[in-house]
Amino acid sequence: MSTCVFIQIRCTPGSTYRVAEEIALREIHSELYSTSGDFDLLMKVYIPKDADVGKYINDRLLDINGIERSLTTMTFKVF
Repeated sequence: MSTCVFIQIRCTPGSTYRVAEEIALREIHSELYSTSGDFDLLMKVYIPKDADVGKYINDRLLDINGIERSLTTMTFKVF
């Protein structure tokens, strides 16, 4: 089992494509989209049930140069 998490990512100006490419190379996402609005990317991730969500995201995503801010939305029940 795993936990589905959505992560919105704000990139420093001019770095969105490079950040998206780095995420793709790490193969940690299920889906990755370019978005409009306050954030530049939207990522869907399945995190192993036994993993700490914050640590998992911090260790596998937030060390990418060009990520300015992120917003994580946890999911709970499928309807």
